[in-house]
Amino acid sequence: MIEVIGIDLGGTAIKLGKFTVDGTCVDSLTVATPQPAMPEAVLDVLVSAIALLDPQNTTVAIGVGMPGPSDPEGRIALVSINLPGWRDVPLAEWLEAQTGKPTILANDANCAGLGEAWLGVGSRFKNFILLTLGTGVGGAIFIDGKLFIGHHGAAGELGLISLYPDGHECNSGNNGSLEQSTSIRAIRRMTGKEPGELGALAEKGDVEALKFWQDYGRDLGIGLTSLIYVLTPEAILLGGGVSGSAKFFLPATKAEIEQRVFITSRLGLEILPAELGNTAGMLGAAKLALNHIIL
Repeated sequence: MIEVIGIDLGGTAIKLGKFTVDGTCVDSLTVATPQPAMPEAVLDVLVSAIALLDPQNTTVAIGVGMPGPSDPEGRIALVSINLPGWRDVPLAEWLEAQTGKPTILANDANCAGLGEAWLGVGSRFKNFILLTLGTGVGGAIFIDGKLFIGHHGAAGELGLISLYPDGHECNSGNNGSLEQSTSIRAIRRMTGKEPGELGALAEKGDVEALKFWQDYGRDLGIGLTSLIYVLTPEAILLGGGVSGSAKFFLPATKAEIEQRVFITSRLGLEILPAELGNTAGMLGAAKLALNHIIL
């Protein structure tokens, strides 16, 4: 039986899974990301975690979802605006040298999109975008059933589009980006609370929490307006931790889009939560690894 390892490398945790060719997760493991998350320190943790997950060394390839773009060949982690020291890091080469397994990298949101396109709600659509509303805001674009990565592999940074030109400072340099209004970090900065807390308060009818989600939904809708006009997708999938409160902000998001987007650009558009939750990134990274060795 062919098995591969899918890895979702995050700023606070690293999730690893062992998957079969049909997407079944045989085993999984979560370890803390070293702090500071310098490349060499992360490599050491990855190698140790892979050995724990695959003690018999039976897996045949590794896919890694990175919090930032890789080169088009999936060899080099080009940059991560939220991890220190990550600039042109040859992580695939490093892991191959340590494990002996073919390795390929991709942006973590692209991996989540691959997972949703394979075994999640994205399998219903040929043209869709995924927004991961998490610690940051990532994105993935699928056109005619294929992941679009752009000329240098860095397409799909949907959270970094402009929202408020004079808004809060963003590590990307694009101050006032969509991420600065809709990420978990932004929610903490604006409210001092976690999204789950605000969701629980809204569930109880708390007026301030409901108002917050109304404003959040409006900002998200404004950001999505630009993406819809450019890409006219069949669907927009919302993943990441914030999407758990979608029922409180999605009505405002949809209302904003209906007001701002001409009907021909949003005809039949569906906006819905992603299905795979925290496993999407691992699953997509595993799919990446399978494609790497089979195609």
